[in-house]
Amino acid sequence: MDEEPYEIEIMGSDSAVVHGKDKNVFPALIEEFRFHAPHIHMFFDADHHIIKEYPKEEILDIELNRIQPSQFFIDKDKLKAIETFIQKEEDIIIQVMPYKDRYICLDGHTRLYLAVQRGFDHVKAVISETDDLVYHFVDEANRRNIYVPEDMILLSHDEYVIQWDKYCDMVFEKEGGLICSVLTD
Repeated sequence: MDEEPYEIEIMGSDSAVVHGKDKNVFPALIEEFRFHAPHIHMFFDADHHIIKEYPKEEILDIELNRIQPSQFFIDKDKLKAIETFIQKEEDIIIQVMPYKDRYICLDGHTRLYLAVQRGFDHVKAVISETDDLVYHFVDEANRRNIYVPEDMILLSHDEYVIQWDKYCDMVFEKEGGLICSVLTD
């Protein structure tokens, strides 16, 4: 932020330490981080003083075959990056929303794909919300025969940018510029 390095270091299943020069930017940094990791609810500074604490989210255990992707493609480079820190099913916590008798994945598609590759049966999840545009992505995923995480298509980074970003740009332009960045992981 402001050309200064900042880092949020996850310390456990529910806590993290925020590192950086200006503590005044920590609240904005934490809010951005929590968009992708709402299960982290306690944030500390480098001296282990609590900065911010949120109510603890309920963590669900969901079978992979009960999760409907809202994304079609997986970036090979991103997959390689997350392989280093995911060792067991409990290391994967995604954001979902209830959908019929299943769940729509809102964030964590790359982690889901890795779960399939590693032979995991379940992942952890937090219930989240998003706008109705997610149903467009689910309908399109189904049109492309993507119903479960293993159906998603692995692409090179360059091809992912072309295929996924181009598709999202087209959808967002058609929908009047609605922002739905929750669908990019």
